[in-house]
Amino acid sequence: MRSLISKRVHFIGIGGAGMSGLARISLSHEIVVSGSDAKDSSVVKALQALGATISTSHDAHNVDGADLVVYSTAISTNNPELKRAKELGLVTLTRAAALSILMSESKSIAVAGTHGKTTTSSMMAVALQSCGADPSFAIGGTITASGSNAHRGTGEIFVAEADESDGSFIEYHPFAAIITNIEHDHVDFFATLQDVAQAFVDFAATIKNDGFLTYCADDEGTKALAATITSCALVSYGTGAECDLHLDSIELEAMGSRARAIWRGKVVGFIELQVPGHHNLLNAAAVLATGLNLGFGAAELLTGLATFRGTGRRFEIKGTVHGVRVIDDYGHHPTEIDVTLQAARRFAGDGRLIVIFQPHRYSRTQAFYKEFARVLDLADRTIVLEVYAASEKPIPGVTSRLITDAMNHGEYIPNFIEVTDSVIDNAQPQDVIITLGAGDVSSLAPIIVDGLSRRFG
Repeated sequence: MRSLISKRVHFIGIGGAGMSGLARISLSHEIVVSGSDAKDSSVVKALQALGATISTSHDAHNVDGADLVVYSTAISTNNPELKRAKELGLVTLTRAAALSILMSESKSIAVAGTHGKTTTSSMMAVALQSCGADPSFAIGGTITASGSNAHRGTGEIFVAEADESDGSFIEYHPFAAIITNIEHDHVDFFATLQDVAQAFVDFAATIKNDGFLTYCADDEGTKALAATITSCALVSYGTGAECDLHLDSIELEAMGSRARAIWRGKVVGFIELQVPGHHNLLNAAAVLATGLNLGFGAAELLTGLATFRGTGRRFEIKGTVHGVRVIDDYGHHPTEIDVTLQAARRFAGDGRLIVIFQPHRYSRTQAFYKEFARVLDLADRTIVLEVYAASEKPIPGVTSRLITDAMNHGEYIPNFIEVTDSVIDNAQPQDVIITLGAGDVSSLAPIIVDGLSRRFG
């Protein structure tokens, strides 16, 4: 970033997960940072505390005095700040282009995949810190231990979450990459699974020739992709003995998981996690395989993984009141919800599992409503809120009722107050209540915790 700008950079949509990370790193370079966002938030306040000047409205004059303007692809071309920047002849970069510049100054590791990107990239950063590497990182979620989604490290490695949703991850050209899995998602951008798979093929082709791709051999999509790669080395992980890093002796517990790790025929230790689920063991295996292939020690990597306490909005426990446990999770795709609810069911034990789900985007709801219905029926009670549009225009006939009508016991309740009142009034000790989705459903979790505290005293 310093190579492009010496005075001031302005971020349009600075409160977003990806943009806020770039802003943090820019501030650490002692660049003057300004930005705008449609709403105030804890992220905006944190950046202001670090020295950023932020407006909570989009105004053309916010960019006056800037040397560079960074924007996400979610920003409309009619945004007054973006239009003003182009009228003034300012350099404008997409978020992906700006991130690629930061990554180019380091040995970069890009973490991609339909599911698990945020957790895996967070694990990677923590594991490398345990090795004394002090990596830089830019991640789409907050690492629980550090309370941050980005860091400018002193080491040579940069860990970046590589989001495939708009195809822009082909700009990164990493030294190493992880692909956790490949499924159809982001149906507003990718019409078919084949389109998604091709995007990942294009991404893998950008890995440096002397670098490598770490891929999950348990996933059919990534396994098929790996079979086509000839431009870089391959490192596989999974539960099969043929993998470079394979797991066995797997143990899944209520709030943790454990597995023996075997690296190219040699037992290197046990992965022991404080986060639940088989999927998180695979995420950790990706990190261990990548770290080992980079030359880091197994003991140090495993110690880092053992200290990992999770990422914000990924099976995040928000509170426990009178035995009622409240969890918030970002899951918004049927596969993500499936593994999350399986972990939640183990966590609930003999208690009930109560889910409040908010579908994210009309296009995703239309494409996957039957799959949503199937996995949500794993809960004892499921309340479905109305679709969170995420800037999409409504699609005729597409509402959350598509999901509840296909369920055995789904409840369609669009009113937030009615939902929280119902859940609070009917909660029993040992229940697990989980708010689920990528929209603003997360705001309900603290309200439920507060309401339970008042009810039970």
